[in-house]
Amino acid sequence: MAADPFADTRFFTHASLPVAAAYCRTLDVMGVVNRITPSSMRLSPGLAVQAMVLDVLSGRSPLYREEEFWERQDRLLLLGKDVDSHIFNDTNLGRALDALFEAGPTRIITELGLEAARKFDLDVSVVSYDTTSTTVWGEYRCSEDDPPAEGPRIVRGHSKDGRPDLKQFMTELLCVERGVPICSSTLDGNSSDKISNNRMLSRISSLMARHGLGAGAFTYVADSSVVTSGNLSLLPGIPFVSRLPRNFSACGQAVDRAVASGRWTHIGRLAELESTRNAAEYKSHETTVELEGTTWRAVVVHSNAQDKRRQKSIEYELGVSLKKMSDMTKGVQKRYFCEKDAGAAALAMSQMETSLHTVKASYRETVVNRRGRPPKEGPRPTNTYYDLVWEILIREDRLQLLREQAGCFVLLSNVPASGENSLDAKALLRTYKGQYGVESDFVFLKDPLVVNDLFLKTPSRIDALGMILVIALLIWRLMERQMRMYLAHGGKKLPGWDNKPTDRPTSFMMSTVFYGIQVARPKRGGPILLSPLSGRQMQFLDALGLNERVFLDKDIKCMLQCRGKPDD
Repeated sequence: MAADPFADTRFFTHASLPVAAAYCRTLDVMGVVNRITPSSMRLSPGLAVQAMVLDVLSGRSPLYREEEFWERQDRLLLLGKDVDSHIFNDTNLGRALDALFEAGPTRIITELGLEAARKFDLDVSVVSYDTTSTTVWGEYRCSEDDPPAEGPRIVRGHSKDGRPDLKQFMTELLCVERGVPICSSTLDGNSSDKISNNRMLSRISSLMARHGLGAGAFTYVADSSVVTSGNLSLLPGIPFVSRLPRNFSACGQAVDRAVASGRWTHIGRLAELESTRNAAEYKSHETTVELEGTTWRAVVVHSNAQDKRRQKSIEYELGVSLKKMSDMTKGVQKRYFCEKDAGAAALAMSQMETSLHTVKASYRETVVNRRGRPPKEGPRPTNTYYDLVWEILIREDRLQLLREQAGCFVLLSNVPASGENSLDAKALLRTYKGQYGVESDFVFLKDPLVVNDLFLKTPSRIDALGMILVIALLIWRLMERQMRMYLAHGGKKLPGWDNKPTDRPTSFMMSTVFYGIQVARPKRGGPILLSPLSGRQMQFLDALGLNERVFLDKDIKCMLQCRGKPDD
């Protein structure tokens, strides 16, 4: 009987993991981590990190199933070596997480951020900062010990998830190019955004100096929590853009001045939103505000997509004003026998007003026949009355003023409006709106299958896990950025959802394109694609700077299309 030619052949079904692995190799994730975390353990920290990062990007398998996950994968292709899947047991992974914590998760992410900026030619001239909370279900009583366990304190704090009943930790991100993380830390669960901003501002200059940017060469973007007396004292030497909180009297005063002046500069839609249906239209008004004895640039921005919460507040105020006016008119005498008295009453009533209502009052003459038998001759006797009539009217000018004020917010900055390193109002708004990239990153990081299903009993391991998630996010964003830059430079589009052409592909979209790619890896000889890739798959590979060899060759790296030459 002839020998089975496939007896010693292994078969794998791939999706987008080989693409992510190529980006890990381009970034040298394994090498960077191992240099910072030297270890003689059987499972090196670098290998553990890349394995967990790829697991996260595969569709979110809980960490306690890592061994089971890698038993089914082409470990030679994805990890560069055909290690035994048993190496990813809970004990080894726990030790690796402990070693990563000792080396410093923030340090590791910072070094990878430097690598990403250098190899992918990231624009680091604008950095966006934000924090989020992540709730967990465990008790984590070690965080309440005195002294507490090493790592972030897992305690109750202000929950951005709306779960104040659960303990949490915080994650801070510093991102460039609308969502590519270059620095991150896991913080105590009760950390204040105001204090977190202060700490970041204290070290941002030294961090950006490592990226080759000196003082004044980058712009710091953060939400309104950065606007405190302590933080403002650090900002004169750092170009920044933020939003002035509405609880500052200077905010309301700036809006009032802008609305009263009526002098607006048309901005229109932001460029990146031009294809969006019902995109907001913007206009701006330049002014200044004084905070903590310093005069700052303030740009009042009006959006026609007005804040729904504020509109509800206006409707409530309108109802309160109407009720007050109705109560004021309840006891008014309606009939007068003297025209002079009726006229005086109408005049007095017309002067009634509330914040949003006024009264239009007048009187009408009513003639009625007197009671009794009418005379046989002559006109019938009559009585003349003067009835007061009124109408409650909305003060449209006041209401329109409130609605216009409700559509306004104030951008606070020290970036000049003209001259060197300036940003006009439109550019300033676009810079601030880039903050949404950081917020969208938090959706990725807070996936409940990643965080809440992990049985990590120590804060230090949660810190190390947080680093793993951020590295996975970095790879995810780099793939997305590479595709979009390729399309922008070539004026091309990719077949997106339902094969509709798009110039804004996402990494999730890409991950669905490569489902079901089958590879045979015989014991002797090289791996073989069992069927050719489709035209759509090849288009996505081109945009990613890769080719079909990425599913066969463990050494393939991405071609850095944005710079026009391959990575060395």
